[in-house]
Parts: sequence; structure tokens; C-alpha cells
Amino acid sequence: MTYAAALLILLGALLAFGGSLGLLTLKTFYERVHAPTIATTLGTGLILTASMLYFSALDSRPVLHEILIGVFMTVSTPVTYMLLVRAALHRDSAEGRDPVAAYHADRTESPAGPGARSEEP
Repeated sequence: MTYAAALLILLGALLAFGGSLGLLTLKTFYERVHAPTIATTLGTGLILTASMLYFSALDSRPVLHEILIGVFMTVSTPVTYMLLVRAALHRDSAEGRDPVAAYHADRTESPAGPGARSEEP
């Protein structure tokens, strides 16, 4: 039981870390808000499951406090995500920016091809 809980904690920590890396490495706000929402929520869920497993085995009775935390995370994370994205869309439209055009402008390749270097005179 201890090994299963340790494995779940390790997997949850790796997922949460991956979501944090996505927050740091992705370019636009809309990309940055997506990675932590998905990966960190799943990572937290795995850590909560490991906690339930370990402490239920340790106390010889079901420990269900983590279910309340999981329900709160499951309900609050998508709501927070939607509110942040809608606020950003409202801000972008008020400032006259098109977030879709900005996203595609960042993704276009140079005429020389991907990874090409520009020569300076």
C-alpha cells in the first residue's frame, strides 16, 4: 500500500511540475493558462488519492476528507479558468487586439524555413 501511495505521489508531483513548466515556457496568456489548469488539477487528484490510500491503510478505516478537497478542486478550477479567459478576451477586445490573429502571427514560419538563421550584415 505504501508503494502504491508513493507511486501516486510521484506521478502527481510530475504532472504538477509539468503544468508549472507549461506556465513558464508557453508564449501567450491563453496557452499559459491551459497547461496548469489541466496538469496541475490531475496531479493534485493523484496526490489526494495517494493520501486517501495511505492514511486509510494506516488508520484501518476509510479516510475521506480528501474527497471534499477533490470536489472543491474539480468545481473551482474550470470556473476560475473560464473567468480568467473571459476577462482576458474582454480586455483584448477593449484594446482592439485580436487574440486569434496574435496567436497565428507567433506561429508563422520565416520564409527561409524553420530554424533558419538570419544573416546580419
